[in-house]
Amino acid sequence: MNTAMSDRKLTLDDISDLRAYEREREGFRATVIEKRRLRRVSLGTLMSLSFENRDTMRYQIQEMIRVEKTMTDEGVTEELNAYNPMIPEPGQLCATLFVELTSEDQVREWLPKLAGLERSISLRLSDGSRVPGRIDDQHAAGLTREDVTAAVHYLTFDLTDAQVESFRAGDVLVECSLPTYLEVAALTQDTRTELLLDLLP
Repeated sequence: MNTAMSDRKLTLDDISDLRAYEREREGFRATVIEKRRLRRVSLGTLMSLSFENRDTMRYQIQEMIRVEKTMTDEGVTEELNAYNPMIPEPGQLCATLFVELTSEDQVREWLPKLAGLERSISLRLSDGSRVPGRIDDQHAAGLTREDVTAAVHYLTFDLTDAQVESFRAGDVLVECSLPTYLEVAALTQDTRTELLLDLLP
């Protein structure tokens, strides 16, 4: 796997100021919504993964500074530091895993059952190899206590060159191996094609 930093990470120059962003927001938002549709995978009835890229993270940052009316370079830099790690380098996929619970009863029932979830998500490639999701050490301590999980997790999948070729060549499954939530979902061809843009240099 190529772990060298690429030019994919966002800088201050990539972030529009508030007035400029308002002018582009409608068109940019429509583009990102379509990308997110291609990059979203449902895993059973309670979870989904949203595979992130430079555009989805720029949208997240622009929306955050719009809501917070951030005007300073320091404030924007804080957002860049928070979200840049979710932009994949070649050979990587980065995903936000959402636990989609819609009622207090579901929260009470399922969050304890899903403890350890973030270490139970993997990709299964056409050659039979498995790519486990990796959590950032910085976030790991706050994601799951022994008895309950969080509703949002951030995962990185690191693929070797051979695994990238396997991803390109055949079916890809997303698997959850947690005993209390055993689920498998296949990536569509359109989603695989979109995610190859992340994996390839």
